[in-house]
Amino acid sequence: MKTDESYLESVKKQFLYYKMLGEKAMDQLEPSQLFVSFNDDTNSIATIIKHISGNMLSRWTDFLTSDGEKEWRNRDTEFENDLQSKEEVLEVWNKGWNCLEKALENLKPEQLSDIIYIRNEGHTVIEAINRQLAHYPYHVGQIVFYAKQLKNSEWNSLSIPKNKSGNYNAEKFAKEKEIKNFTDDELKRLK
Repeated sequence: MKTDESYLESVKKQFLYYKMLGEKAMDQLEPSQLFVSFNDDTNSIATIIKHISGNMLSRWTDFLTSDGEKEWRNRDTEFENDLQSKEEVLEVWNKGWNCLEKALENLKPEQLSDIIYIRNEGHTVIEAINRQLAHYPYHVGQIVFYAKQLKNSEWNSLSIPKNKSGNYNAEKFAKEKEIKNFTDDELKRLK
């Protein structure tokens, strides 16, 4: 596989991984917990999701042909929560991710050095992808942290549980070396 193709496959896997983390965190919450805000200066998980989705729709719609900051986007309203149910939150979440996934699926390796614009500032396609690959995990980390705080002792770890690194490493090193890939079932579940 050529480097450009490998890069595209790698970023698709990374985005799917962070989508999965966000969903696993939300799955542990009661629907009402999606709307909890600890103080006036914090956003609820629902609001964070509304922002991520708004960003995704703006950045990935007509990715190669129009500025990533669309005229129809109103970023400030993304931080005003008007979502009322878990179903609405997940609908907004999936709308953004579906837009991103569609744009990446249509992207060709030879387009990676093309220039696209975000707020009139030129980026190579690789730079624009990397920018979003830093932005979305930042917010998914907020979602996971918030969910963990809300669940407290009832939280099921999404990574190596506290004080279990030795067991985890022993299990991993007992196996043959492998290249980590999502299974077909994992990919189907994520889409």
